[in-house]
Amino acid sequence: MSRYTGPIWKISRRLKYSVLETGKELKKRPYAPGQHGSSIKKLSGYGIQLQEKQKVKFTYGMSEKQFRKFFDEAAKLEGKHGENFIKLLESRLDNIVYRLGFGKTRAQARQLVCHGHILVDGKKVDIPSYRLKPGQKISLREQSKDLVVVKDTLEQTTYRKEFVSFDEATKTGTFSRYPARDEVLQEINEQLIVEFYNR
Repeated sequence: MSRYTGPIWKISRRLKYSVLETGKELKKRPYAPGQHGSSIKKLSGYGIQLQEKQKVKFTYGMSEKQFRKFFDEAAKLEGKHGENFIKLLESRLDNIVYRLGFGKTRAQARQLVCHGHILVDGKKVDIPSYRLKPGQKISLREQSKDLVVVKDTLEQTTYRKEFVSFDEATKTGTFSRYPARDEVLQEINEQLIVEFYNR
């Protein structure tokens, strides 16, 4: 199955979770889309696990195959499987570009990467799933620094997560460290995802 490219607000309403992490999608209509969206449906144990997995998958905009690959790689690392999984997802290039404020959404950040606007340690990288290591620097190509969409987003960005740093003068960001579990996706219970795949 390929990556989902449809209306993201509809997904957020169905999952009752802000996939864009802004909360805007649920303010006006905090119920599932469709004629029977407001009716209460009780989920089974499997349904709860699946829903938790879908929340994270849609948040990072990944295909099922990619998502499972990251999950399996997290199992090989020391520590808690679920926490390692979140750390790997957060270290993706498109996510860090979003966290630095180059893109308003992860989808926009992904597009910037795919179109070759992003440099990692001075070299062009156009693979959104490229995994960064702490200490690596992310910047824009010289020709891309005047992009209106990037300028607007940087101007509107007032807060960044503590695991990334940004130099306003050079428009260069650094992936300082892997995030602590309580810094990202606080509403997510990653243990349910582990149970879903290990059932």
